[in-house]
Amino acid sequence: MVYARGQPGILLPRPKDFSLDSMKSPVAFHLMVKPTGAICNLDCRYCFFLGKAELYPGSSFRMNEATLEEYICQYLDAQQVPAATIAWQGGEPTLMGLDFFRHSIELVEKHRRPGMIVDYTIQTNGILLDDVWCEFLGSNRFLVGLSIDGPRALHDRYRVDKAGQPTFDRVMQAARLLQKHQVDFNVLCAVHAANAGRPLDVYRFFHDDLGIHWIQFIPIVERINQNGATLRQEGDRVTSRSVLPEDWGEFLIAIFDEWVRNDVGKTFINQFEAGLAAWAGTPPALCIFDRTCGKALALEHNGDLYACDHFVEPVYLLGNILEKPMKELAASTRQHDFGQDKSQRLPRFCRACDFLWACYGECPKNRFRLTPDGERGLNYLCPGYRSFFRHIDGPMRTMAALYRSGRSPTEVMSILPQMEARWKEACLDSGRNDPCPCGSGKKVKHCHGRPTDSGRVVP
Repeated sequence: MVYARGQPGILLPRPKDFSLDSMKSPVAFHLMVKPTGAICNLDCRYCFFLGKAELYPGSSFRMNEATLEEYICQYLDAQQVPAATIAWQGGEPTLMGLDFFRHSIELVEKHRRPGMIVDYTIQTNGILLDDVWCEFLGSNRFLVGLSIDGPRALHDRYRVDKAGQPTFDRVMQAARLLQKHQVDFNVLCAVHAANAGRPLDVYRFFHDDLGIHWIQFIPIVERINQNGATLRQEGDRVTSRSVLPEDWGEFLIAIFDEWVRNDVGKTFINQFEAGLAAWAGTPPALCIFDRTCGKALALEHNGDLYACDHFVEPVYLLGNILEKPMKELAASTRQHDFGQDKSQRLPRFCRACDFLWACYGECPKNRFRLTPDGERGLNYLCPGYRSFFRHIDGPMRTMAALYRSGRSPTEVMSILPQMEARWKEACLDSGRNDPCPCGSGKKVKHCHGRPTDSGRVVP
């Protein structure tokens, strides 16, 4: 997934009147296109998509001319808005070669409506990028998502090639080439067991060493499937590579504390942008935090359309665009029900949560744990998200208030130190078990103050 150009943190083009609640064709929807299916030139140990190749035994895993043109024609026709985004995903889409993408642009020019703006994004591991590729990407204003998991040792832990060899140097070369050719790009960083304990090393590597200011953090939740199945996500246990829920929360908190003091308005991080949107009462900045699903579909190399990138499984196959128009499949009863299930299947524990409005149970793919009262459907990452949301509540309230008053949320960087000074002063007059004056909901002794032997609290 790639940040939408000009909309920090907004991953899905979302017009105000876009809804799948009606059974009419949607005004617009996002589509991730996989021209090589699950085929990739890397063998990342945590990749959930490599096994999807079993869906198409004997396939060449290359989108042919007829499917390419049908996709572009149908997709542009289905977007009843002034702008559309052609989003290439994988597997590894650059395996198709440059001529494929050059031709795709010719087809866009052939089929787009007069005046329609079309943007291009591509998610890549960067291994095949060279000067010719980067010149093409830059001249056609592609927005590139480059997968990097942090400094060398953290990146190379799981992101290896087919021979099991490290890839860090090749990805760094790709990053430098993109910068050389002034290609807009952001970083997609998977957060897993190897890098979750070093949040500031990861953040400062991107921010200081690479000069990257658009970052997506994606938690790795790798389920151990029953009976070795790979065509669907199942099971209630995760691999040792997966990020622990509490570690995920601490990872976000550590980076947020540095970001909110120094980098608001300069560095854009998907979870923080989503948080600000939620606290400001604007549409969710990430589909995982939306009340419903169904607005981000996935197209396979042969024209098969699936409900979502994370649900490329037989039961979620909507149909094939060579047999039925894409916009009809996107508006089908099956897709409508898939989208509504996200809110309708929330367990009682989630419905009673103080942060339901900010989370809505996150992505359904991660809802496989039991709630404290034994109900199935709790998100695996819930403990981490709850800690994170509690921690950012005060600063987010401040930024949201600034936004609503027409001021810049960046002012929080000068306001926060003053607020913390007042909170600490207030702590001196509070008992150790009193609610902290900062409004976090925690006791003073667990927040901005520390208890002394006398029972008083000092900052």
